[in-house]
Amino acid sequence: MEEIKTENHRAGFVNIVGNPNVGKSTLMNDLVGERISIITSKAQTTRHRIMGIVNTPDYQIVYSDTPGVLKPKYKLQESMLEFSEGALTDADILLYVTDVVEDPEKNKDYLDRVAKETIPVILVINKVDLLKDNTELEALVEAWKKRLPNAEIFPVSAKEHFNVDNLKARIVELLPPSPPFFGKDALTDKPMRFFVTEIIREKLLLNYDKEIPYSAEVLVEKFDEKEKSIHIMAVIYVERDSQKGILIGRGGEKIKKVGIEARQDIERFFDKKVYLELFVKVEKDWRNRESKLRQFGYIE
Repeated sequence: MEEIKTENHRAGFVNIVGNPNVGKSTLMNDLVGERISIITSKAQTTRHRIMGIVNTPDYQIVYSDTPGVLKPKYKLQESMLEFSEGALTDADILLYVTDVVEDPEKNKDYLDRVAKETIPVILVINKVDLLKDNTELEALVEAWKKRLPNAEIFPVSAKEHFNVDNLKARIVELLPPSPPFFGKDALTDKPMRFFVTEIIREKLLLNYDKEIPYSAEVLVEKFDEKEKSIHIMAVIYVERDSQKGILIGRGGEKIKKVGIEARQDIERFFDKKVYLELFVKVEKDWRNRESKLRQFGYIE
């Protein structure tokens, strides 16, 4: 077992913020080295704050991936925005993630708050693999220097793992002296069944169009883990009867496909045989009902 050094040990909370779909989850998974946040090409895939923890004998980094900042349209998005707002108040280091196509003035109010931060701010310009040449990058860096003059700027491609190691090294340098906040074997602060719901939700995002994935919530009702296998029963809640029909599909073929894909990923995640049962229920207008948002973990 690794010896824990408390003398000269460094630890800190590194919060990852930014607008939807700029690659925050991909970056966090690269920094943590595990597939902790779900990644799909659709915006708003992260609904909760998800912590990923990196440990060595000398330091502990607690990364926090937050939902993309957006103007809330319903109660669910209000609670998601609170997770992102909270990320500004409890960080030791702030990673503001943008990409090469985003307008630097998007979400001006939030950026103004980031500009006033007294903690170290690292501006990550993601997806630089999409640029044609260095001239484009230099222009972007200059524009961001004016917008966030106190931030250190790191151009990266999280997908291609370009410059991520240099970013990691800088984060370690900026960590304050501190004993670890979590056990040295911890990978995340979330319970295991949370990752089951995230994997199932990812499959909904990949297999259905339009409103269905955003109207769906997953609740694990049974998580029975044995030495070599796990038996899981999960309920997918939607808001309307018509959505339930679309989700199940003709003869149950659509929900069966989701179940197979989710089970394969859950088996990889836990490295065990998994028996997965999926059920679909209607919970009218759950995104605007406080009692349901509390049950689903969006309000504490």
